[in-house]
Amino acid sequence: MRHDHLITSKQLSRTDIETVLDRAAEIDADRAAVADRHAGTLLGLLFYEPSTRTKMSFETAMKRLGGDIVDMGAVESSSVTKGETLADTVRVIEGYADALVLRHPKQGAATMASEFVDVPLLNAGDGAGHHPTQTLLDLYTIRENAGLDDLTIGIMGDLKYGRTVHSLSYALSNFDTRQHFISPESLQLPREVVYDLHQAQDGTQIREHDSLEEILPSLDVLYVTRIQRERFPDENEYQQVAGEYQIDPETLEDAADDLTVMHPLPRVDEIDPAIDDTDYAAYFEQAHNGVPVRMALLDLLLSDARGEDDE
Repeated sequence: MRHDHLITSKQLSRTDIETVLDRAAEIDADRAAVADRHAGTLLGLLFYEPSTRTKMSFETAMKRLGGDIVDMGAVESSSVTKGETLADTVRVIEGYADALVLRHPKQGAATMASEFVDVPLLNAGDGAGHHPTQTLLDLYTIRENAGLDDLTIGIMGDLKYGRTVHSLSYALSNFDTRQHFISPESLQLPREVVYDLHQAQDGTQIREHDSLEEILPSLDVLYVTRIQRERFPDENEYQQVAGEYQIDPETLEDAADDLTVMHPLPRVDEIDPAIDDTDYAAYFEQAHNGVPVRMALLDLLLSDARGEDDE
């Protein structure tokens, strides 16, 4: 990987993706081998939105590599409340850390922030835009369970505001995939994303549906997403679709025995807890994969920033 920053999965080639996933697999097999690899390194965390998995897995990843973190903390207790701009904040924290992780509610914030810093900046979610590090752990989970070529995947739920969906669909276009998007009409994939996927040169096939039943038996992976109440500009719009797409044991009666069910979490009511103990469920495995994948990504980016050769 030769990128100064990771802002969107559109940056990533198949080779980039496989480099990260292969490194993650090596780390997963022997984490002790990289325990002190980045001793003395500091990762700056700037989370303008709530986070559990992304924030904690980045912190865990950095510490397992021998480094540590500096955390801006809650927005309410930071200088943001005094009117400090994002540009000024990242320029200040750049002086404290060797790399930055930014989550922000505004789409495009990570792109803007990256223009003001020289250390690697990783986008941990920018509004309804992109979430490329989530995509990498999603791809790792898919590869471990179903492979990444000759793959039929259904992506269901909030496709309009779902940044994990946008990032994943772009990344999957590097592979031989058939992508089925299932959502109510009001939450369909943005038209610009559909256009980009149609222009992909690697044989990506996409179809849009309003119902899961017709394509469920053909799926290798079902990626379920939460209807994101916080993204809706109108509460009435949210109420019209809340709870419309849910998965329970009855739903999966016609699924293939080796179907993998994924979810970026948190879930509300879109996956019945009765699925948790079945062979279908991979979403907790998916969350745990955030640590080796983010370890691999940090290892690669920080090594590149120091001009080291890959080992």
